[in-house]
Amino acid sequence: MEKILVGMSGGVDSSVCAALLKQQGFTVGGVTLNLNDSFDVNNIADAKAVCDKLGIEHFSAELKIDFKQKVIDNFINEYINGRTPNPCIVCNKYIKFGKMLDLAQEYGYHKIATGHYAQIRKDDSGRYLLCKAEDVTKDQTYVLYCLTQEQLSKSEFPLGSLSKVQVREFAEQNKLVNAKKKDSQDICFVPDGDYASFIERTANYISQKGDYLNRDGQKIGEHNGVIHYTIGQRKGLGIALGKPAFVISKNAQDNTVVLGDEKFLFYKKVLVGDTNFIPFDILDNEMKVTAKLRYSQKEQPALIKPLENGEVLVEFETPQRAPSAGQAAVFYDGDIVVGGGTIIGGIE
Repeated sequence: MEKILVGMSGGVDSSVCAALLKQQGFTVGGVTLNLNDSFDVNNIADAKAVCDKLGIEHFSAELKIDFKQKVIDNFINEYINGRTPNPCIVCNKYIKFGKMLDLAQEYGYHKIATGHYAQIRKDDSGRYLLCKAEDVTKDQTYVLYCLTQEQLSKSEFPLGSLSKVQVREFAEQNKLVNAKKKDSQDICFVPDGDYASFIERTANYISQKGDYLNRDGQKIGEHNGVIHYTIGQRKGLGIALGKPAFVISKNAQDNTVVLGDEKFLFYKKVLVGDTNFIPFDILDNEMKVTAKLRYSQKEQPALIKPLENGEVLVEFETPQRAPSAGQAAVFYDGDIVVGGGTIIGGIE
């Protein structure tokens, strides 16, 4: 029987994940990754309490240095350079399905499992496919598109066929200590959601005031530094133009932020780089898919076209609002994740 190491955050999802695998007869262990200084030690205690109840081994791993180098530093650098990163995707790629796999092998386990709402299947050729969760309202495949065949082959998602209600019910029936624990919503290392203050504090970065410009390049005001703004933002601009104004673009090199009408946020074409595909290694021909440009967005019909430099052009049937450099574009064929990549920008 395979030995599976479960990434246990102290939350209900990962706890139920471990309990389900134990019920299925696997040899299960749990590991809690201590990733940053804002980590709540109660999470380790909750994870260990669940492991003790299940009669399985619990490990605690210090990965603060790896997390800072791969996730936090990337987050800071991307923001400073005018992009809007998704740190959960980076964390999954390098930490949860990178370092944690290394730990599993070190501890003598064959696979890892997490509480993500997603599913893994094999196609007729034996290739691993990443598929949506049965409960599409909880589906987390958007932040998992970067997984490789090697990572998928050594991963399990036991919650993929369950709803959140079922997971809570299972936790209560099995008297897990965190059955009613609230889900975390924010980026784990910025619990208050104030990204700009976090960057200034952590990187000793001093935001420089710069020019607000209109789309003609004329100065119309002064902003507080590009890291304070995201594409599509309307509130908190600190400027009155007599009509609603939105952040249309920003240029970190020039320290400028362009404001304009909301209509200028919409693009039918989006350029994507640093791509990863799952049912195949390389996109050789154009392909009809559905795609989304942010986690909470509903997928939209699109055509993806390979470009000579390895980038991909995404052509939507209808214009999409605020494609933001640094965020992810993820492509689907039904419930199968085709792949995805990092948004470079919208193309007029």
